[in-house]
Amino acid sequence: MVSVKTAWEVEKMKAAGQIAADALHLAGKSIKPGVTTAELDKIIGRYITSKGAKPSFLGYNGFPGNACISLNSKVIHGIPSKSERLRDGDIVSIDVGAYKDGFHGDTAYTFACGRISDADRKLLDETKASLMVGISKAIVGGRIGDISAAIQEHCESFGFGVVKDYVGHGVGSKLHESPEIPNFGKANRGLRLVSGMTLAIEPMINLKGDGIRVLKDGWTVVTKSGSASAHFEHTICVTEDGPLILTLPSDGLQ
Repeated sequence: MVSVKTAWEVEKMKAAGQIAADALHLAGKSIKPGVTTAELDKIIGRYITSKGAKPSFLGYNGFPGNACISLNSKVIHGIPSKSERLRDGDIVSIDVGAYKDGFHGDTAYTFACGRISDADRKLLDETKASLMVGISKAIVGGRIGDISAAIQEHCESFGFGVVKDYVGHGVGSKLHESPEIPNFGKANRGLRLVSGMTLAIEPMINLKGDGIRVLKDGWTVVTKSGSASAHFEHTICVTEDGPLILTLPSDGLQ
């Protein structure tokens, strides 16, 4: 069942979303060669708890980190590690959730560490752009497929591979709610969008091919091609005035 939120609930989600976004971008400001993914994870955990919230991912189905931190060919669900140090030219996908006052905010961003290749820069720029294109389709009276098709069309126009095994989702009092929001599909198909729906839209896009596999740790998802992958995500609310992004960082952290 799809949960439609009240205005009061949306405000609670916006507060949780800003905490998640601020933690994400605070960690992003610490990205440089030599920093470990565990250090980034600690920054995120400390910030979220300092705001009276809890990291949504910590302990979720046994996940051991405050955030998912995925480098280069890791698509999603990378486990932070003291032995994994950033290098110049890495791309760093960080997925953060914060839970406060009964609601979650869920957001992700892929950062550049130092100077990255032109191909990786294009991947980051267009994956981020596809997120905004998808969000623009989250309007009252539209359908889930409108979001999905817009993301797929944008990314495939650049020859990128759209991950199909993992999708966006509803979000609210639970981290993962109905409906699923694929990053591929056909316009004018799927569930009709109504005011008050809160959705986590999250394109996961590979530089080459859409194939993925899960590592032996049971969490980390990597590209089969070994190419880079980018991940961007916002939690949004469908409103009569258009989509409202609930995971914007505070001024100065964007």
